[in-house]
Amino acid sequence: MGPDTTTTALTPETDLAPPPPGRRFLGLRITPLTERRLANFRRNRRGFWSLWIFLVLFVASLFAEVIANDKPFLVYFNGGIYLPFAQEYPETEFGGDFATEADYRDPFVKDLINAKGWMLWPIIPYSYDTVIKDLPGPAPSPPSADNWLGTDDQGRDVVARMIYGFRISVLFGLVLTAFSGVIGVAAGAVQGYFGGWIDLTFQRVMEIWSGLPQLYLLIILASVVTPNFWWLLGLMLLFSWMGFVGGVRAEFYRARNFDYVRAARSLGVSDRVIMFKHILPNAMVVTLTILPFVLSGSITILTSLDFLGFGLPAGSPSLGELLNQGKNNIQAPWLGFTAFFSLGIMLSLLVFIGEAVRDAFDPRKVFK
Repeated sequence: MGPDTTTTALTPETDLAPPPPGRRFLGLRITPLTERRLANFRRNRRGFWSLWIFLVLFVASLFAEVIANDKPFLVYFNGGIYLPFAQEYPETEFGGDFATEADYRDPFVKDLINAKGWMLWPIIPYSYDTVIKDLPGPAPSPPSADNWLGTDDQGRDVVARMIYGFRISVLFGLVLTAFSGVIGVAAGAVQGYFGGWIDLTFQRVMEIWSGLPQLYLLIILASVVTPNFWWLLGLMLLFSWMGFVGGVRAEFYRARNFDYVRAARSLGVSDRVIMFKHILPNAMVVTLTILPFVLSGSITILTSLDFLGFGLPAGSPSLGELLNQGKNNIQAPWLGFTAFFSLGIMLSLLVFIGEAVRDAFDPRKVFK
């Protein structure tokens, strides 16, 4: 009777329980619980379609060099295929005189290529750093057939900078959220599982660490070195991981005295296996529900730093820098409107996705 009583307390979300029945997809077993959560997510139409819209926009931005570039993305010349957006080719490759990179906008180079082949240009023939010299008026110029959303105060195409800025903002947020999640979940698991002086020490350290002024640290950093993507990521990572600790810590506190955890200890299972194989799957529910909100917060932090001038290096494509240009050039409202709607749509989609994920994991939400 003794060995059988321990199995009655096992939860269906842990590996100690026998695997529940479920269908398989791409070699992975999908349990009825997972099917219910996916169904709840799909029934939240706003979050479901927001996910698809965000994925389409993000995947499209990954191919920004093919969509917006001042180089052709495909050149056919003398029987060979060339990809100028991915590799530099000297002018001599196409029969020119100079060994430097070919200027595909030069009429001489165009004639050389068209004589023995052809070129395919992106939809937007400008990159984020292309300075347009033949504008009809002084920069910033209003929207036109060539520049759909106009140009900024340095004569650069706003659509191209918006596409590249969207990509770098989302990538920054994804990388920061992933690293923060790993560190925060590990810290919360250790605190909640062991408790005692370990938990007290961690909590006091976090209280002191969270009180440090992040903006002042960024100002000091900017005065010493030129911030770049990885510098900003590392500095933000020093503080962003603490947002994951609270929920994971509470879940481990709650689960460490469950019967299935006691049964695992009595069987000699190590603490590491119990923490990360048996308790962590339950704690990941809390983590997954806040991931979209942390992602939107990470994007907002980068945008704020770029707006204040302490973010990415000057000239980098940035929605925050575009927003700052809109503030400094009130006579060019297309700059402010572009930055506002880009950020508003992106953050709204992430919030809608986060709400749908939260409802999908909420056992009280049952959609008929």
